[in-house]
Formats: sequence, C-alpha cells, structure tokens
Amino acid sequence: MPHSFAFRSALIPVAVLALGAPVAFALHATAALASDEAGEDAAPDDGPAAGTLMLRGQGIAQALPAVRLGTDMEVNVTGQVARVRVTQAFRNTSDKWMEASYLYPLSQDGTVDSLKMVVGQRVIVGRIQPREKARATYEQAKASGRKAGLVEQQRPNMFSTMVANVGPGETVLIAIEYQAPVAQANGTFSLRLPLVVGPRYTPPHTLASDAAVADANAVTAAPVLDPKLGAKLNGGLNPTSIAVRLAPGFDVANLISRYHRVNVSGALNDRTIRLADSTVPADRDFVLEWRSASADPTLGLFAQHTAKGDYVMASVTPPADLSALPTPPREMVFVIDNSGSMGGDSMDEAKASLIHALGTLRPQDHFNVIRFDDTMTRLFEHSVAATPDQVALARRFAASLEAQGGTEMLPALRAALADAGGGSDPDVLRQIVFMTDGEISNEREMMAAIGADGGRSHVFMVGIGSAPNDYLMERMSTIGGGVYTHVGAPGEVAAKMMPLLDVLSHPAVRDLSVRVEGGSLDLTPSRLPDVYAGRPLVLVGRSDHLAGTLTVSGRIGGKLWERRVDLAAALPSPAVEKLWARRRVTDIEADRALGKLDDTAADAEIERVGMENGIVTGRTSLVAVDETPSRPDGARLTREELPINLPAGWDFDGLFGQAAQRAAGGEGSGDLAAMQAQALELPQTATGFLGVIGKGCALLLAGLAGLAGLMRRRAA
Repeated sequence: MPHSFAFRSALIPVAVLALGAPVAFALHATAALASDEAGEDAAPDDGPAAGTLMLRGQGIAQALPAVRLGTDMEVNVTGQVARVRVTQAFRNTSDKWMEASYLYPLSQDGTVDSLKMVVGQRVIVGRIQPREKARATYEQAKASGRKAGLVEQQRPNMFSTMVANVGPGETVLIAIEYQAPVAQANGTFSLRLPLVVGPRYTPPHTLASDAAVADANAVTAAPVLDPKLGAKLNGGLNPTSIAVRLAPGFDVANLISRYHRVNVSGALNDRTIRLADSTVPADRDFVLEWRSASADPTLGLFAQHTAKGDYVMASVTPPADLSALPTPPREMVFVIDNSGSMGGDSMDEAKASLIHALGTLRPQDHFNVIRFDDTMTRLFEHSVAATPDQVALARRFAASLEAQGGTEMLPALRAALADAGGGSDPDVLRQIVFMTDGEISNEREMMAAIGADGGRSHVFMVGIGSAPNDYLMERMSTIGGGVYTHVGAPGEVAAKMMPLLDVLSHPAVRDLSVRVEGGSLDLTPSRLPDVYAGRPLVLVGRSDHLAGTLTVSGRIGGKLWERRVDLAAALPSPAVEKLWARRRVTDIEADRALGKLDDTAADAEIERVGMENGIVTGRTSLVAVDETPSRPDGARLTREELPINLPAGWDFDGLFGQAAQRAAGGEGSGDLAAMQAQALELPQTATGFLGVIGKGCALLLAGLAGLAGLMRRRAA
C-alpha cells in the first residue's frame, strides 16, 4: 500500500478500510506531480469540500519536473561544530512562469539562521518572521508578480523551500545556512548531511482535524520519482555537490566517507573533502567519520560572548572502559519494522541486526520479539527466558519476515513498553531495541508514549536504511534513556551493532546532576539523559557572565563519577548562541510531547526564542522578497511540487505496486516516451548548475560586502 495518506473527512477510518491495496495504489498514482494554474487574481485553493478524499501525498511523479533543481553543499567543520551552506538552484526549463516547492531534510539538531536569494545581479537577504506573517509576506509578493523565497520548518529535520515567479528560462538561487554540533561516540566524530526525505506514513487515526490534515500534507506532499524515469535525466534528479573543510583542532586520522566516494587533500589538521564524482543524486545521506591522530579528546569546551549574554557548550565524556563492572540480568524486547518502506536493503539490514543482537543474549536474560507493519505480532505473549531453543525460534521468526503494509509504530511501541515477562524485579534492566526507518508523521505520539512509561524501560533506536528519520530516532532514544545507532548499509551490521550491544551490556551513568560553582547557567537539556561509556554528555548554557566551575556527577555501577570543568578555559566559538537556542526549542517540544506544556504555551515560547535568536523553528520562518515585479500583468503562474528521489536501497515496485509499473512504462508507456522527448538534459559536469551556483555565490559575497560597506558608511 502507499506509504502516506492525507484525508480530510469525518469518516477517515471508513475510507481507509474501504480502500483495498490495489485501489489505493491506483488512486495515489493519479496524484502524481501537483501542478495548479491560476490567474493573478484567482482565489486560493481551499482544498476539496468536507467529506471528500484528499489525494495529496506520495504519489508517483509521472512526468519530469519543469523546474529542475541542483544543490551545492559547502561545509566548514571547526572544533565540534559544522557550519553548512546549502545553495539550491531552481532552473525553469519551461515556457511558463513557475512557482516551485521542494521538501528536503537537514540535520535534526541543525539551526537554520540565514536565507539569501540571488536573482540576476541582485542579492536579497531573508528576514525571520513569525510563521503566519512570513507566509502572508510570501503570498502577497507572489500575487504581485515579485520573486520571493520562503523557508519553513515542517519538522526539526524537514524543511520546505518555495520560490515564486521564476520566469521562462530563468534560474533563481536560494542559499540557506545552518549549523549543527558534530556527533561523537567512542572516540569517533561524525558528520551527517541528510540528502533526501523518505516517504512518510500517516496513521489514519491522526487525521481528525483540518489542522492535522494540513500537517500531514506538509510532510508528505512531495511526489516520489520512479527511478526508471529518473534514469532518463543524465545528471539524475537534484544532482548534489558536496565540499567539506575539516578543521577539528587536531590531526585527523581514519577519515571515512561511509556511502560516497571522495577525494581528500590538505594538511592533517585542515582537510578538504570533495565528492569524487563531482555530483551525486540526492538519494542517500552523506556521512563522514574521523578520529584524532593522538589521544581521544575527552572534553570539548567552547564559549561565545554576545550583547545578550555569554553562551557555553561543554562536551563531557565518561570513562570508555566499563568492562570490570557487573552486568545485571536484562529483559530485552526487540521491535522490528517490516512495513513497506523497509523493502529492499532496509529489510535485510533490520533482519541481520536482529539476528546479530539475539546472539548476545545470556541464559539469565529474558526477551521477546515484536514485528509490525499495519498489523502486529508478538513472538511470545510475554518475555521468556533466553534458552537456546527460544533464541533459535526467534532467529527463524526474524529470517521469515518480509516488508509490506503501512508503518503503525505506536501499537508496537506500547506493546513493548507493557511487556512484563521479566517481572518487576528492580535489579532487572529493561531494554527495548527498536529497529525501523522511522518514516512516520506522528512523532509526538511516540514520544508521549515513552514519557508515559516513567523511565521503567530504556529505549534504544536503530535507524535502518539510507535516509532514516533521525529526528524521531534521537528524540525517542533521549526521552527513553537510551542511544541511537544508524545502520545504513548491509555491510555495516556487525560494525554498528557491536558498539550498541556493548552499551546494552554495561550500566549507564545514572543519577546525573550538574552544578556551577561561582556562577550560574541556564542549561539545556533541562532533562538530563542517561549517559553511556564513550558517549559524551553535551551541555549548552546561557549566562549573564560566564564564570566558575562546571561539575558533572553521577553514579556508574554504584560508584561515584565526577568531572569538573573550568569555564574560563573555554575556546571561542561563533556558533554556541544558535545551538543554545535550538536546544531550548527542543526542550520546549519535549515538554509539549510529555504533556508538560499545552500547544498554545509551547507555540508562544518557541516563537519567542526563534525571533529573539533569529532562527527557523516550527513557529518562525525565513522569507526573502525581490521588490522589483518580474511576472507581467496577466501572465499565469503554474505551481509545481518538485519530486524527491526514492532513498537508495528502497524497493520502488514493492512500495507502489502496479501504479509504479504503469508510470514506468507499462500502461501509458507512450505518454512516458513523450515526456522523455520533451525533457531537457541536466548538466553532466560541474560546468552546469554548479557554474550557475558558483556565479550566484560570487554575487552573494559581493552583495554582502557592499551591504557591509553601506552599513559602515551609515554608522560613520
């Protein structure tokens, strides 16, 4: 069945039950690529009348887009923070005036704070506005024929860009910038650049209001391009170039690009990494990992002084070797996603990960296995002793699984949290290992369910596939007192699961507390997580004046552990303020999900933080408007939702069924041939859209230099 639905109807459950899989596939195939023509004074489309089926969502893009998109990513890693500039080139290959929208991912803990639009020789700098005001500003500019760009957050790791009034043959550049902390675990640093949004499943029970339908549409509106059709584009859909300057403050060793071939140059403490193939299709995340050539750093301390106050980021790592500590008996519940989105490589990775984990069970442990799609099966009624015959049965069960159906995660999570086969012995450690791609739209329900567990269970998320929903994985792990691990390719199962299983077999640093002597800090996260061996606790704080000693303490296996940090020793960093603001928003969202804040209070506080710190949030957006009208009076505007690639390793035919075959050349193959004949080739080398982006960036820099000069003259 298709992976996402969006309905507006009071009879949603009835509509879902009435749609058999073949019918649903056929209906979603007709959704395809959204393209609405409207006159300049046309009334906005309010959608279908109440009671009708709303067929937006991941259909199949049955035509190549008229607006072609190319993306360039320029990354600077300094210390433990990455600053990323994403430049998107929207090129109109048609003879119509176009409005284009594109749904794309960013780092789940990234902080978007800059938008610049390049139109011809002009650079327009975007402004942060409250979400509704920014949308109104954009719509007004669109209606008046002016070029405009809008960046909105749909989820902390999912954003949308809209560009209005791109003329025939024109290219408009949209450059956004964000920063994110570099991840660290067991001495390995890693940078993940998400490149594609996986199709998401929307549980029908969540669509009980117009607001819920609008939210579902926002995260599922982009059609998916059939790879067979995308192959007709010589440059691929959304060709992406990536360049990383890596200056972490130490000599780099063991530099690895997990999923893309790269060329590396420069000194050991200042490396430059570029794609070996110049561009790649945006169909899987880019992941870079490295270590220090000397001793593993155990403390990172950075500070930023601003007119609003001082900000500090401290990364404190507990001891890496806890092998001497006893391991308590465990009750382990393994949850595996076998929904349709897991078809292909993802299902193989999940099954291999589960089988690998089952092999680590000990006789004193209890366990269970739960599998889910839009149905659910418990292998045992409750957790059972990990005897050889029961483990062998579980392995056979795992090997038999096949991907199909929708992604109903919530019932499986609740079943895992409720499993009580291990009894109520406080010395038994309850651990849930949840293997999924996480491609759902009801993240808040998942977090609320974990919060309701009251900390009885520890939840460890294993993200499967080339483009998992990192935001959901990280938040479920943090609220559940566990850690998140990503398995992105079949060959990684052992390498990624072994460190996780090691974490599962040793106690965490518990009863964490943080205090500041000789000063004060407004710290995030407000709810301190459990911390595991080799994985740092990252604290970000705000103070009127940074001073004193930061002390982090806790207990490991019943023994006191403590680390003291002199805040005056912090290294300067220009990034800490924005990171603090993003972490504060994350705290607010967590309180909302856990029922500590209602929606009105949460929205107001998020908007305040976003406006005060100039960042994009769920309640603030970036908008840029060219004051010069460009679309002639009376010229019609065509809207196009640009398709996304299917994440690498996903099974397109298994996900979309017969409708995919029709779009790819079964029924209607003559129409496909006509589409191919009309298609314009994307550039095959860096002289195409990259050249346009390069010229645009030069204009952008020149424009900023001129703006700075003007400001200096005005100040004088």
